[in-house]
Amino acid sequence: MRILSPTDIAPPFANYSHGVMLPPGYDIVKTSGQLGLSAAGEIPADAFDQARICFDNTLSILAEAQMTARDVFHLQAYVTDRAHMQGYMKARDMFLEGVVARPTSTLMIVSGFTKPEFVVEVEVWAAKAP
Repeated sequence: MRILSPTDIAPPFANYSHGVMLPPGYDIVKTSGQLGLSAAGEIPADAFDQARICFDNTLSILAEAQMTARDVFHLQAYVTDRAHMQGYMKARDMFLEGVVARPTSTLMIVSGFTKPEFVVEVEVWAAKAP
């Protein structure tokens, strides 16, 4: 992946890149939005704990495609309130620990999800040479 960082615009203000260019022929994985629902059916109340589940689920999906967080080129996340951003961002930074090529990122505040207990949802795009 090639990171795109134009010098004529402000630098990213968090752990993301302005753009990413993929080489031709890469295998691409797109996950569905992952919610903070554990395999046991539990939904933690805390945004950080929900985001950790979202990222753990994402890692499981990527592993099935022989990929890791290092292969993620775009993160898209949703929180239901600005108060949940800090917990989400802490979990995101843990997910990206050791990742040198930072993915692009979009974070939106939304009015809600399918169940009111959910406060975070995460989806990713990943790519890897075949």
